[in-house]
Amino acid sequence: MTIRRAETKDMEGVNKLLRQVLMIHHNGRPDIFKPDVKKYTDNELKEIFSDDEKPVFVAVDTDENVIGYAFCMFLQQKNSNILTDIKTLYIDDLCVDEEKRGMHIGSKLYEYVINYAKQSGCYNVTLNAWSCNESAIRFYEKCGMVPQKIGMEKILL
Repeated sequence: MTIRRAETKDMEGVNKLLRQVLMIHHNGRPDIFKPDVKKYTDNELKEIFSDDEKPVFVAVDTDENVIGYAFCMFLQQKNSNILTDIKTLYIDDLCVDEEKRGMHIGSKLYEYVINYAKQSGCYNVTLNAWSCNESAIRFYEKCGMVPQKIGMEKILL
């Protein structure tokens, strides 16, 4: 397995995994997530793949098949009255192919992102996890992540 920046040739594999994540979220919260839609157009993916402020990393097998990914983005609050000026690497999405889970691919991707953030001068790495995705929450806790803040809701309908 190799972990590297995503390239245009990875779009089909990335789209396959994006669909898997969408269905996890749709099954957990069908009131919020639509089924069977595409998160990004191919042109949007090409732009994201080439944006150094939004690095996307892929784990590929020896045949260059995408078996995992991590969509990331740099965040920084500059000149805030209340927040310090720290640089954060936010993990927007991390997925391992459902057929490859349990092989430590996610852990290796996560560690790769942590090392990338350190080399990039980040103070921390953050992410959001939907409460309906309990396996993701357990995974991130095993990686040493702790809650920073909690989003809450009250459904009105």
